[in-house]
Amino acid sequence: MWWTSLFLLAASFSVSLAKPRLHPLSSEMINYINKMNTTWQAGHNFLNVDYSYVQKLCGTMLKGPKLPLMVQYGGGLKLPTNFDARVQWPNCPTLKEIRDQGSCGSCWAFGAAEAISDRVCIHSNGKVSVDVSAEDLLSCCDSCGMGCNGGYPTAAWDFWTKEGLVTGGLYNSHIGCRPYTIAPCEHHVNGSRPPCTGEGGDTPECVNTCEPGYTPSYKKDKHYGKTAYSVPSEETEIQSEIYKNGPVEGAFTVFEDFLLYKSGVYQHVTGSALGGHAIKVLGWGEENGVPYWLCANSWNTDWGDNGFFKILRGSDHCGIESEMVGGMPK
Repeated sequence: MWWTSLFLLAASFSVSLAKPRLHPLSSEMINYINKMNTTWQAGHNFLNVDYSYVQKLCGTMLKGPKLPLMVQYGGGLKLPTNFDARVQWPNCPTLKEIRDQGSCGSCWAFGAAEAISDRVCIHSNGKVSVDVSAEDLLSCCDSCGMGCNGGYPTAAWDFWTKEGLVTGGLYNSHIGCRPYTIAPCEHHVNGSRPPCTGEGGDTPECVNTCEPGYTPSYKKDKHYGKTAYSVPSEETEIQSEIYKNGPVEGAFTVFEDFLLYKSGVYQHVTGSALGGHAIKVLGWGEENGVPYWLCANSWNTDWGDNGFFKILRGSDHCGIESEMVGGMPK
């Protein structure tokens, strides 16, 4: 009867209204996620930030140009259930580092600079340990995109093979030729750093000189890649690549709930998509039977699990397995 149809329509409408539109970064969203009793726990990482700031952090343009595929033919490898590059290569300190991109959508440059730093060390058997400069990549790679307004990870690795990258540590570290010049900001209410706003974060200028007092010269400080390549999206191929050659750069779609990640294996529960985000992938494992990728973020150590996070592995969750990039140092 028509009134039955009308009743069912009204019922479905009320159900659709029942799922709350939770304010991002709010305690309500945290409670909602934690009550769902999923594979991860939420908490406050950003207590004192503008929403425009977190939107700006996701500066990776997804589904960009691909590099040649590097197939590892991982079928013959005996891959361990758990693998952590920090444990595998203990003589490479950059593997344990968490950087801070500040108010700039430079994650595409950070994921590349971090993984390249690790690989330079790994493939020199620990003899060459340097922080490759995210600033050099961010400011000088015109083909990579739009600097602080977003870029392509594949183009970043390609730039390393063609133009090379100098060294450069964290903001105010005075380590290397071109340390990062965008200041970190304070995610929490009480702290010594300035508050996080979506303003500022203009792309630094490309300068072909090192900071005063640093030697060797800019040109002599360059580290080059021999090859840059896309990693196939198959799980065992990605594992084989990390196992043989070290961390890769990955990218995925960030949803609002990811901002609240504290521990466990992240999978999307609630909230809208914010944009593409690049990170360093340095291992994998299982937690309570749930497979994950182990990743390093570039939002400082007061975000997530001391700056690191785990994300669901094996089902291309949020596109995590579709955008992996690697390369070999010269």
